[in-house]
Amino acid sequence: MDGSNSTRHGGQILVDALRLNGVERVFSVPGESFLAVLDGLYDSGIQNIVCRQEGGAAMMAEAHGKLTGRPGIAIVTRGPGATNASAGVHVARQDSTPMILLVGQIARADRDREAFQELDYRRVFGGLAKWVAEIDDIARIPEYMARAFHLAMSGRPGPVVLALPEDMLSASATIADLPAARPVMNAPSDSAVDAVLDALGKAERPLIVPGGSVWSARAADDLARLAEAWQAPVAVPFRRQDRMDNRLPQYVGDLGVGMNPALGAALRQADLVISLGSRLGDTLTDGYALMNPAEGQGRRIVMVHPDPDQIGTLWRADPGICADPQAMLAALASRKATRSFADWTAGLRAAYEDWQRPRPTPGAVRMEEVIGWLSANLPDDAVLTNGAGNYAAFLHRYFRFKQAFTQLAPTSGSMGYGLPAAIAAKLQMPDRTVICLAGDGCLQMTVNELSTAAQHGANVIVIVANNGQYGTIRMHQERHYPGRVSGTGLAAPDFAALARSYGGHGETVTAQADFLDAFARARAAERLAVIELRLDPEALTSSSTLSQIRAQAMARD
Repeated sequence: MDGSNSTRHGGQILVDALRLNGVERVFSVPGESFLAVLDGLYDSGIQNIVCRQEGGAAMMAEAHGKLTGRPGIAIVTRGPGATNASAGVHVARQDSTPMILLVGQIARADRDREAFQELDYRRVFGGLAKWVAEIDDIARIPEYMARAFHLAMSGRPGPVVLALPEDMLSASATIADLPAARPVMNAPSDSAVDAVLDALGKAERPLIVPGGSVWSARAADDLARLAEAWQAPVAVPFRRQDRMDNRLPQYVGDLGVGMNPALGAALRQADLVISLGSRLGDTLTDGYALMNPAEGQGRRIVMVHPDPDQIGTLWRADPGICADPQAMLAALASRKATRSFADWTAGLRAAYEDWQRPRPTPGAVRMEEVIGWLSANLPDDAVLTNGAGNYAAFLHRYFRFKQAFTQLAPTSGSMGYGLPAAIAAKLQMPDRTVICLAGDGCLQMTVNELSTAAQHGANVIVIVANNGQYGTIRMHQERHYPGRVSGTGLAAPDFAALARSYGGHGETVTAQADFLDAFARARAAERLAVIELRLDPEALTSSSTLSQIRAQAMARD
């Protein structure tokens, strides 16, 4: 309903702004600082997903933003609620995801007295968010909300934080609503399209690198048509593997942590990089070892990005085009190719397929076989989520993503992300199979959100790779201080029993032959399910065992 002509409290005005902007779901942890907002949600038609910790709520909101291209909404209380939520805000910032965090705040009259849970949110979130503000005047709620939605989606998408003093929310006013915000995306000019095609036509060893957080099924199709027409290779950034069907012969792998060394060499050899939404940062370039802005680029870079400030931040783009990368792709795919890079692409594809051939790891349960089976047998539209840890390297290496919106993973490398993201995905797309891949350390960062999944009917399947350690840190520890194990051992609960305690389905797999039947039972359960894989600690990475890494480090020293 339109409440513009009625007297409403601030919480209702804010919720009406959410509704008018198309928000159907928010993620929250309740607090007394925003009781008026909770009241506004009561009969709004907006689903309130009540989470167990604010970090989980913020990560769910961030994942929702990735899936929809519209800001995910997290609502948390002041002080510790806000600082807990900062983990999700950081993911949204580094992953360029539209998100709005609404934070309760102390009453305005108590400001600057270090009142209970008081924080200066502009200082706390100033380096994390695109914009941080506090709404002091109830009459300006629609204005602030409209600006928040606009900024979260425009240019380089990202998080916005709004603080809400509790006395402002509980006050009443008669104030008009404002129309829904729409993202401002520039279409490329004909001359800009011509410039990209001219650069491609003059290249010998090009790489097309699609990135950014906002994508679509049409963009994936346009990218495939462009790559096929030119027989040009597509290398995606870290954890953007669903930008193109990985089965297509022009897909050559992902540039990021644990990348195929052959693909890294190809980036070094490329004489043209066409970046479509990617920032070409340190992860993609192996810490700038493959491309270093301080030492000269050594290649031509074409950069298409919706935010003009990103063009030229690191690289001297030639040309740099401020435009919607998806619109650029559509325009490029509609033009006729003038040459072919078939031999260059075929070589890179062969290296990708060789990289995908399983390298056996030790133990009775082997991650390469688990991921290979999932890749071959899950529906094409299944969604896979993960946080951070060496277990994820197996997913990146051996799984072939087939459609857009099937990968949710933090490019920021945030642990604990997989479970909240899976919950958000299942709520948004209940008919899809949603799988959370997590390590024993990663899952325990947000394992309490199993309760959220159970409460709200998010029937995700969680596959836990349990090797009894913080595997990534142990890997680095063995490389730098071989044999001196400190702080990386990890205790874990019985994850299967934990799932059952929440009313879910739980199993523990200790032999490879048992995984298929366990997965079938988890899928048939049609409720929250957890499958714990008991892994050999020696199986530290997809390429090297723990003992091999230690021996190499000791030989080097």
